[in-house]
Order: sequence, then structure tokens, then C-alpha cells
Amino acid sequence: MVHPPSAAPERFWNLSAQALCERLQCSLGGLTGAQAQTLLVRHGPNADAPPQARGLAAAIGRRLREPLSLILLGAGAVSVATGDGVGGGIIVTILGLSIGLDTVQEGRATRAAEMLRRAVALQAEVMRDGSFRQVPVEEVVPGDIMRVRAGDIIAADALVLESDAFTASEAALTGEPYPVEKRPGLQAAYAASEARNALFRGSVAQTGEARALVVSTGRNTLFGAAAAVLGEGAEVSAFQRDMHAFGLITARLTLALVVMVLATHMLFGRQVMESLMFAVALAVGLTPELLPMITTVTLSRGALRMAGRKVIVKRLAAIHDLGAMTVLCTDKTGTLTRAEIALARSLNGAGQDDPRAAWLGAIAATLAGDRGALDAALQASHPDAAQGWALLQRHAFDFNRRVGSVWVEGPGERLLIVKGAPEAVLSLCTRRRQSGEVLPFGDTGRAEGLQAVHVLAQQGLRVVAVASRARPDATSASSPLSPADEAELVFEGFCAFADPAKPTAKVAIARLSAAGVRLKILSGDDPVVVQRLAQQMGLCADRVLTGAELAGLTDDALAVQVQSVDIYGRLAPDQKARIVRALQAHGAVVGFLGDGINDAPALKVAHIGLSVDSASGVAQAAADMILLDSDLAVVADGVEEGRRTFVNILKYVRMGASSNFGNMLSMAVASFFLPFLPMLPTQILLNNLLYDFSEIGIPFDTVPPEAIAQPQVWDMRGLLRFAGTMGPLSSLFDMVTFGGLLWMFQSTSEQFRTLWFMESMATQILVIFVVRTHGLPWRDLPHPALLWSSLVALFVAMALPFTPVGSWFGFVAPPMAMVAGMSGLVLAYLACAQWLKASALAWHGAPV
Repeated sequence: MVHPPSAAPERFWNLSAQALCERLQCSLGGLTGAQAQTLLVRHGPNADAPPQARGLAAAIGRRLREPLSLILLGAGAVSVATGDGVGGGIIVTILGLSIGLDTVQEGRATRAAEMLRRAVALQAEVMRDGSFRQVPVEEVVPGDIMRVRAGDIIAADALVLESDAFTASEAALTGEPYPVEKRPGLQAAYAASEARNALFRGSVAQTGEARALVVSTGRNTLFGAAAAVLGEGAEVSAFQRDMHAFGLITARLTLALVVMVLATHMLFGRQVMESLMFAVALAVGLTPELLPMITTVTLSRGALRMAGRKVIVKRLAAIHDLGAMTVLCTDKTGTLTRAEIALARSLNGAGQDDPRAAWLGAIAATLAGDRGALDAALQASHPDAAQGWALLQRHAFDFNRRVGSVWVEGPGERLLIVKGAPEAVLSLCTRRRQSGEVLPFGDTGRAEGLQAVHVLAQQGLRVVAVASRARPDATSASSPLSPADEAELVFEGFCAFADPAKPTAKVAIARLSAAGVRLKILSGDDPVVVQRLAQQMGLCADRVLTGAELAGLTDDALAVQVQSVDIYGRLAPDQKARIVRALQAHGAVVGFLGDGINDAPALKVAHIGLSVDSASGVAQAAADMILLDSDLAVVADGVEEGRRTFVNILKYVRMGASSNFGNMLSMAVASFFLPFLPMLPTQILLNNLLYDFSEIGIPFDTVPPEAIAQPQVWDMRGLLRFAGTMGPLSSLFDMVTFGGLLWMFQSTSEQFRTLWFMESMATQILVIFVVRTHGLPWRDLPHPALLWSSLVALFVAMALPFTPVGSWFGFVAPPMAMVAGMSGLVLAYLACAQWLKASALAWHGAPV
């Protein structure tokens, strides 16, 4: 039986090895095989819990439980029961297609467990029964002594006991782009990114070798905590929540109407079956049958357009959430920067720009480099520097002395080149090169050099010092280099490195700001580096909040701080998620862009999780969208597409709600006073079906620039006010139509139903072109797809009563005088709608 994993010691790198051994009940001599088995049962395997598998039936069932889906299922069943098998089949087919599209799209989202297995080592080397042996990574337990060598993927969180020139790449975990040197010794660091005495699961050993005491495994590691969010259920998005609320309102209104009409008809002594069929037909008429399909098709079309803009959508509803986004939180490395270390400056001993230091460094890196990021950057800065030079000997980088050297031979000279940490190299120099001259170099010069390093560090630059010394030709090449040779050097200068900002980032940030999206940088990197980058991006960087400072804040205090602070450094993964929650607590719609394992919790918590195709598998699994180009400009493009998509969805909801409400209100009122049904149930269903067909072009409709200028949000009260304004206007003209048909034209019941059907279809369809835009309809023309779907539906509705097919639905060919009168009323209605829509749309608060 595997017990739940025990909690890992908080910031274990702050404790000594002896203290950890006491907690873990182990020794620095390693475990026996029996002890390891006992601990494996206690702590469980060194793996992450697989995500809960959700089958196809569960995914479909969840969507069928939505109020609108239940109404549509009922509508389809009632349509079949009342003899309209075709209409019922269409309704159910539309619902099935909508649910199918949505399920398939989201079904491609993640295979997190497989990604996690790829991201960690398969074998680990631990001491068992007095000797090191290879064991499956799942069998590593707290208390093991682990040995890690260059190229290994670290299998667990551990405290360094011994190290030999050991560095590890932790970029995916902490956001630190440079390899981190690891060595034993107590540290008072708060953040994992500052813990130089700790190894973390999922990071990669770059150079050297280390021995470490395993402290945490599986879900208790930094990696495991970040990956654990993938097994948690996704929170309901703002769009899904609003659609659910709209469905509930529709369901309540439908139920109330059915009960009211049925009770009134029975009170008036109408036939029970006829009254029931009419009441149910009204309920079907109130239901926006095409809403699931219009929503899914519009979102799917938006997903296709976003794919053209290098954004792959995993969760369709996230398209709306992206358009509604008000705050974008982003990691630094790989999103705002290139994640490629590059030489930023080469300075001489006097602090002046001079290429010589970088040129000498490039010779050393090319002939005897360690293939690290800094040496690669030097080689890239001077790719031909080593031409004509040959390596005679090298003294590998000494992590204790923090310097390394090479002896090279070039055109007419033999030269010793030394490079390393500035304070170490400066202490070995007695002279410096300045303007081609070699001058004495003493304590004052060294102090000036260290001050220059401090200034460069404040600019976010990593600094390496370079020095040299000529070696006489008489020196034997067979004499090995030693630390004694690295003395009385000439200080050549500094090489300053940076993770350069992307050239497009500043413009993209300005685009997002103009669109009402505020940017915040949440990084695990050095606060000084993050602040400098923010200044380059034009962001407000007066204050940086660090992970240690954030840990001392309550949730309420943090919710206040996040309103004014935009820059954060040295954050732990859970702290990024905490900041996102604090922003959400104030009503912000929050997006998060990240590509590392440390970003997974924030990606999962945010309303919109954004990652890139080069990101870690865990980050991609937690994200809702994947950017094919790690560029904020792509996010800005996606925001525009998200808003365009939402505007078109809102058009259908707004027009459908107001039109259906107006028509059903008219029919309900008329049925109380007329001696016959104002429209037969089959005619109501036909009316609804033709109107729905007229709007299938909405997903393709054009959207003016002003509609996507600001974040789009679902305003339920505004929607109800819009329907409550435009619906009664439609009903008012329906009542005028009723009076004209009854008292002016003395129409029969068949003529009444026919003319009202035609008038209802004309007003419903033509008003689409009026209310789809704030301005005059002819100045903002619809997309051809919407134009043709509407005109075809209108033609069918107008022509049907004059064809033999019309009799199937109870229609008769009306006199032309009635048709002319109806046409006049339609024109008057459209004019009133144009006049009234300004206030209705203003109340709604959402541009079209």
C-alpha cells in the first residue's frame, strides 16, 4: 500500500545535511536495499500522479447537462411528438454537431503524464548497500545519496554534499537563463532560484559532477508541485459561466411562459391537447436552437483564423476569454527575451568599448571552451577569431578559484588567456591595457573595475573578465599549466552578456496597452535583471516585488499590491499563481504567458493560459493556447481575433433573444384574446427554423475596429435590457398588424396566420442588418455569407404561402392589399428600430 507523500521540508537548502538526515532518518553513507524499499512504500514512487482520465461519455454528458442543451433536447423531443419529425431531427442534429465539435477540439488538449515521463530521467545513480548503482528513477527515495554527472537529468530535489565543477541548467524551473554553479554549504536564500546548494528535479547537469542527499521525490519536488496542477479539474471559464447563466435565464423564462399559457388556455376552456402543443411550441420558439452551433462554429472559425496568426487553440472558450483579457502576466525568459545569451558589450581596462577582450575570449572559447552559454556567445560574436591560432595547453575552469586559462599560439606570439569571475581575475592582474598601452594596475584600478562590474550588473548584464600574459617562446609546451602561471597578468577588460530583449516586444506591449491590456512581468530571475528589462520595454519599473517580500504579505495585502506593482522577481512557481489569483480577486480577466515548468501552476489558474511550441511539455499541457511564435505580437493578434469572435457570438445572442422574446410575447398575448390560435405549432417551428437559417452567416460577419478596441465582456443585464427594449417594439408592431388584419381587412384565421407569419419573418430577418451595427446599415455592410443566408431565408418565407407547399403548413395565398399593408408596417418598424437601437445598444454596453 502506497501512502500519500509526506510534505517536503520547507526550503531544505536552508538546513544542514545533518539536520536533514535527522528529519529523513537516514545517514550520509546512503541506504540499504531494505531501507530503500521501506521508504518507497512510505513515500510512494518518484513520479507524478497521472491525470484523471475523462472518457468521451463523461465529456459529452457534461455538455448535455448545460441548460440550453437540455432545453434543445426537450424541444427536439416535443417537435417529434407533435408530428414535426424533420424539425426535431434538425434540432437534435444541430446540438449533436455542436457538442461533437467542442468535444473533439478539447479532446486534443493534453497527454500530461507522457510529457512528464519524457521530461525526467529514466535511470538515476544512487548509493545502495555501500556502492553506487543505477536504479529506475521511480525507485529514488528521500534519504538516498545521489550522484549526478554532466548530461544527466536530475531525478529528485536534493542538497549538494560534494561538487566538482558542477553546473546545472534550471531555466525551465526557475527562469534563470544562465547555467547555475552548485556547491555545498548552508544558504539563507528564500527562492529556489537563489539556492546554489540545491539540485532540483527536471533540471539538467551541464558540467562536472556532484553528490547530493535526496530530500524530496515525486509530487513533493518543485517539478512535481508544478506538474500536479495538470491533474486538477479546470475551472469554469468566464465565457462558459456566462453561457450557463444565459441558459438558466432562458430555461426559467421558457418554463414560466409554458405554465402561464397553458393555465390561461385551460381557464378559457380551450382544448387541452391543442393548448399543450401551442405552449410547447412557444417554448421551442423562445429557445435559440442554433446558439450552441453558432457559438461553436464562430469559435472554431476564430480558431482557424488564429492558427493563421500562429496561435493553436486547445480550448475553444479560451478565444472569448482572450478577447476579454484585461491583464497579461508573462514570464521573462523566452517571451520578452530571446532566451539566447549574447555578447552585449566588450570593454577595456578603462571601461571603454573595445573589442579586444571579446576577441581574446572568443579565441579561448573556440579552442578550449566548455560549450556553455557564455562561451557559445563569445564564439558567435567573433566566429573567425581563432583562425591562425592553435591550442598548446589548457587549464580547465577551476570552480574554487573561478578562473580558467588557455595557452595558445598565433601569428608571431604565444599568449596565455585567462578568463573568469571579475573579482578573481582582477586579483591576478598587475597591469592593464588601455588605448593600446600597458599601464600599471593597483588596488585603485581593481576597485574601479569592480565598480564597473556593479554598474553593468545593474543594467542586467552578466560579466566575465579577461586577462592575458605573453609566454616566452623558450617555454616548453610540454610544461603543464598551473595556477602559478595565472599571475602578473595584463587586465584586458570585461565581456558583458545579456539575454537580449526581442525587438518586437516593445511594440507589442504598446499594442496591448492601447487595447486595454495591462502587462505584468512575473519572473524567477534576478529582480535587477527583470527591472532593467521592464525599463527597456517602457513599463513602469519604479518598484520590484520579490518572492521573499511577497511571502510576507497576506492575500488581502497582496491584492492591494498587485494593483500598482507590475514587476516581480525571484518568484517561486506557487507565487506566480498567487499573484494571478490576487488579480482575479479584483475582477481582472487574467492571461498568463509562460514556457517553463515553473509556469505551470499560473498557466492553470489563469483565465487564459498561453505557452509556446518550444516550451516544456508541462507548460504546454497546462496552457489553453500554444503560440507557434514566441512573440507578444502574436498575443496582440490573438486578442483582436478573440474580440472579433465574441462580438459575432454576441450578435446572435442579442438578435435571437430580442426577436424570439418579441414574437413569443406577441403570440402569448394574442392567444388570450383571439378565438383561434394566432399561429399553429408547426408554423411557429417553421418560423424559428427559417430565422435560425438566416443567421448562420453570423460567424463570418465583419467587425469594425472600434468593436475590438477594448476588452469584451458579457453583460447579462445589458443583454436583458436590449431584449426588453427591442422585443416589445417588435410586439407593438405585431399588435398593429393584428388590429389591421382583424378590423381593417376582416381576415380569416388562415389569412391572419399567413400574413403574420410573413410580417414576423420580414421584421426578424431585416432587423439583423439594422442592429448588427451602431451606425447606418448601408455604411457598414455585412459579410456576403450573412447577406445571402438572410435573403434566402426571407425569400423562402415570402414565397412559401404562394406555393403548393404552403398549404402543408396551413398557409393561404394572401391578397396583395394585405401584402402591401404588411410591407408598409415592416418599413416603419425598421425605421423605429434604427432610431431606438442607439439607446438599446448603449444600455447593453457592448459595441458591435
